[in-house]
Amino acid sequence: MCALTAPLATWFSARDWQLHPHQAEMLARADDPATLLIAPTGGGKTLAGFLPTLADLATGDHTGLHTLYISPLKALAADIRRNLTTPVTDMGLPIRIEDRTGDTSSHTKRRQRADPPHILLTTPESLALLTSYEDAPRIFAGLKRVVIDEVHALAESKRGDQLMLALTRLQALCPEMRRVGLSATVEDPSALARYMAHGSSPCAILMADPGPEPDIAMLETTESPPWAGGGAAYAIPAVLDAVRQHKTTLIFHNTRAQAEIFFHNLWLANDEALPIGIHHGSLDRVQRERVEAAMVRGDLRAVVCTGSLDLGLDWGDVDLVIQVGAPKNVKRLVQRIGRANHRYNAPSKALLVPANRFEVVECRAALEAVRARDLDGETRGPGPRDVLCQHILIRACAGTFHADALFAEVTGAGAYATLTRAEFDACLDFCATGGYALRAYDQWQRLQQRPDGGWQLRDPRSARLIRMNIGTIQDTDTLKVRMRRTRGGKPLGEIEEGFAATLTPGDTFLIGGQIVRFESLREMVVEVSRDPGRKPKIATYMGTKFATSTQLSERILQMLGAPDWPDLPDPVRDWLHLQRQVSQMPEPDSLLIESFAHEAREHLCIYGFAGRNAMQTLGLLVTKRMEETGLAPLGFVATDYATLIWGLEPVTDAAPLLAPDALRAGLESWLMSNAVMKRTFRASATIAGLIQRNTPGARKNGRQATLSSDILYDTLVKYDPGHLLLDITRQEAMRGLVDFGRIEDMLARIAGRVTLRRLARVSPLAAPLFLEAGRMPVEGAAQERLLAEESARLLAAAGLAPMREITR
Repeated sequence: MCALTAPLATWFSARDWQLHPHQAEMLARADDPATLLIAPTGGGKTLAGFLPTLADLATGDHTGLHTLYISPLKALAADIRRNLTTPVTDMGLPIRIEDRTGDTSSHTKRRQRADPPHILLTTPESLALLTSYEDAPRIFAGLKRVVIDEVHALAESKRGDQLMLALTRLQALCPEMRRVGLSATVEDPSALARYMAHGSSPCAILMADPGPEPDIAMLETTESPPWAGGGAAYAIPAVLDAVRQHKTTLIFHNTRAQAEIFFHNLWLANDEALPIGIHHGSLDRVQRERVEAAMVRGDLRAVVCTGSLDLGLDWGDVDLVIQVGAPKNVKRLVQRIGRANHRYNAPSKALLVPANRFEVVECRAALEAVRARDLDGETRGPGPRDVLCQHILIRACAGTFHADALFAEVTGAGAYATLTRAEFDACLDFCATGGYALRAYDQWQRLQQRPDGGWQLRDPRSARLIRMNIGTIQDTDTLKVRMRRTRGGKPLGEIEEGFAATLTPGDTFLIGGQIVRFESLREMVVEVSRDPGRKPKIATYMGTKFATSTQLSERILQMLGAPDWPDLPDPVRDWLHLQRQVSQMPEPDSLLIESFAHEAREHLCIYGFAGRNAMQTLGLLVTKRMEETGLAPLGFVATDYATLIWGLEPVTDAAPLLAPDALRAGLESWLMSNAVMKRTFRASATIAGLIQRNTPGARKNGRQATLSSDILYDTLVKYDPGHLLLDITRQEAMRGLVDFGRIEDMLARIAGRVTLRRLARVSPLAAPLFLEAGRMPVEGAAQERLLAEESARLLAAAGLAPMREITR
């Protein structure tokens, strides 16, 4: 058990500070194998995680690495180093603190390996790289503690799986190593504790006082939201007014493209020239750092941003958060709200801005969930095997290993606790040979077994290539954007290759809030010039399009079932009442399907409330069934709550279209030939080491990588359909882009209870779907039928009889 040592006690006293109860408890639990601390933003949880370390190191007896701090963001690691250095310097403690990320110089990294600091702040990728070196046992000798910040954010992605596998290696090297997880937003503390624990060792859960309720409300606007769209341009005057009334406002968006559009419109309306910046992951690093520094100095009144500012950095005097567009996920909203008034026991202030009419309902549901502290989260399932394959290769880089020992190690990670030996051996065989169809090629025969049973790299020189490709973050296929100059202009950021391919000289687009003109593509760099006078295209940044979570969807359904909605604005309330008059409201325990004719087409609207990805997949599968049964679908469009299908024939019986077995069969046949699978395969193959994006002296561009992965995919489908990576790809697609699990959950929820309403006209709830972008055509019999009918009309107009009449 640690106590607050004299230097720490004096430092707290000099500032008239008191230990928070959870900070004192963390000191008392210093010797626990693992602890998960859940404390509100501004509650001093980072200091709580480090107090046992500072108390232990204050004596000056420890040599080498004592504590690892793991952060999901490079910027967060650098910020913590600055914040931690201040008290250490003030107290004169003999503690060396350094960070190690992708921005750290190679010289510093070499020195850190030879002479590790007492506290090393790093990321999952940099830690995995460190464990790949032969001298890892010496680097980590004496390691006592690992502090994982924002552990909930890591647990939701493969980066967290990579981290936990790396920690199993550290635990084998340092059996007494203690783990600490820090988080402000956790929907299932017990599940996160199991994720953090090592083997059978428990992980204690420490819940701090959650603090005051957030001050959260809907932004009041003079104009009502539009029926569709995501720009929220109608709210610009009200947003500007809120910015004027606060010191610093963060204006969050769900995608980078939406942030660019909103910033552009906001700046056009900013007649007072208030200092406003923009921050997202596609902007040049120098520009992002400039905005961050201005925020810390308090020079900016507002920053339009995305998830790039979600996590725990303390951004100066932020006193208001505005979420533009429905948050889609309550936990994400809580995280963003916490950026305001980053102080303990100070309520965070936030405003929600629905982008369209239906998002008013979703924002109200999210607001109520926040007030009820009802967080959401999806079950992730077992640890992904592509990450395990990468870990096996990383372990081989560090030296010979035995399969039994490595299997025992990796099953100590919570996500891999249920991994079978057969699954592990399949991953090991893949790493060694590439699998049945690829074992004849030397480039994929990377491991070999020694006579004593140990495994090692077949060619030690391959360690360099493996290390260059460590990581689970899949870069989007982007090109650098620079201002056109004679000798290389100012970097602005990145745009997707696919978007760049659509540009011709003279086209304009938005990046970093400014309109630029495409001049040329030279050496994989997009050269532009300023052109503020023309209407821009929008760069298709690969920001995530979030799907509304299952829990939030359930809340929305419950809300729609209410007899009245006095808390909603009158236009929205009237809209919902009209839906009840014309049709009926969707219900939680049944599936509402509406059928109606509109503009010479038959329409079918399915209110599944399963999230955007699942509803889009449902549209693909139902139209496939309609094509098979002669119902002649022409296309569909999907949102988070419904799928609208149009075609030539009315649907009189919807049950056959939604038969679970038929949907599953349709999914299987559709998946194997679909681009979704190839896209997913490429990501998994890159993580597992089958495809190397980075090679010495070069990096494959997106088209090269896509070509390589597509050839491999087609080869495996044809010659080795049972290949490990095809199995991994199918699992990833099912729970990711396709999200078929939510369709099955929906089918289980309704248990065959389907209500098909034939309406005389378009229903109020269906009407906004006609305005949605992203319509997907269906190529099939309906198109042929329309072509035949049009041909007959043309012949008749020309006075020509059909061919069969001429030949009679």
